[in-house]
Amino acid sequence: MNFAAERKTLSESSVSAMWRQSWLRPVATLLFVVALATIFSPRDGFFPIFWQLNNLANVLRQISDIGILAMGMTLVIICGGIDLSVGSLLALSGTIFAFAFASGWPPAVAAVLAIGAATVGGLISGSVITQLRMQPFIVTLAVMIGSRGFAKWLVKNATIALGYDDQTRAVVTFIGQKAFVVSTFLLVTALSYVMLSMLRFGRHVMAIGGSETAARLSGINVTWVKIRVYVFCGFVAGIAGVLYSCEVHQGSPNAGVGYELDAIAAAVIGGTSLSGGKGGILGTLVGALALGILSNLLGLRNVDENVQWMLKAVIILVAVWLQLVGAKKQSV
Repeated sequence: MNFAAERKTLSESSVSAMWRQSWLRPVATLLFVVALATIFSPRDGFFPIFWQLNNLANVLRQISDIGILAMGMTLVIICGGIDLSVGSLLALSGTIFAFAFASGWPPAVAAVLAIGAATVGGLISGSVITQLRMQPFIVTLAVMIGSRGFAKWLVKNATIALGYDDQTRAVVTFIGQKAFVVSTFLLVTALSYVMLSMLRFGRHVMAIGGSETAARLSGINVTWVKIRVYVFCGFVAGIAGVLYSCEVHQGSPNAGVGYELDAIAAAVIGGTSLSGGKGGILGTLVGALALGILSNLLGLRNVDENVQWMLKAVIILVAVWLQLVGAKKQSV
């Protein structure tokens, strides 16, 4: 009798130990979504369409823009903040790139202007948050509204077509191709991983998210670290904007609506705590893949887009709930 009770206790402790592994929950979520995609995917004969190489390449391309935004968002959330402006900064970047390029500016200059504008948006957010001690939610909401309004004013709410004439076709086609977009996404992911996991800057970000007061008392320049985090978030949003503009062959001030929510969802599904101080780039990569696979599966099944939004809402709630359960088990 005692032997059976001891085995039960050991089994429960083993499960609890596994549950405390922060990497396990996002990986389990990804495996679950992959299993769903395999089971419910339409089939070409017996083989699931989901597993066709062309479809898998499409999944990577589809998550690249959101994934790039999610990398910057992860650093912001770990640092104890939030950034609601990334979708609008993507639209601003794409609009400026299309406007400058279509006006005859060299593509490299147009890209620098576009990415620079989004980076300035991140700089404004970080500076106002740190210098005026305002809530990140309010500040980035204002930047979200202002940057999209500026983009609409710049082009008089028009959409600028790209890649349909000899002057722009080759450049836009090259930047918008799958290989270039996915490679850029992976490069941004690698850069974010190095920043967070291998540099002192990443340790400072973690420390500030865990306790800003303790970080300040330990000698960390909290203001400078926070500003750099928001600048980086704006910078990667600018990159995503240029890619998006070339993918869809147009620059539109109405692009990127709701993208900030997908970026937050990818980070949260990947294990980043909304309270700050916990998270990782690889987890966010897993979260972005899980969202992309789910969207791909729903698209293959011709599920209404509104239903897809509702399912994403459920996934976010479940992911946050799993974090709370995991935190409770860690404290036991």
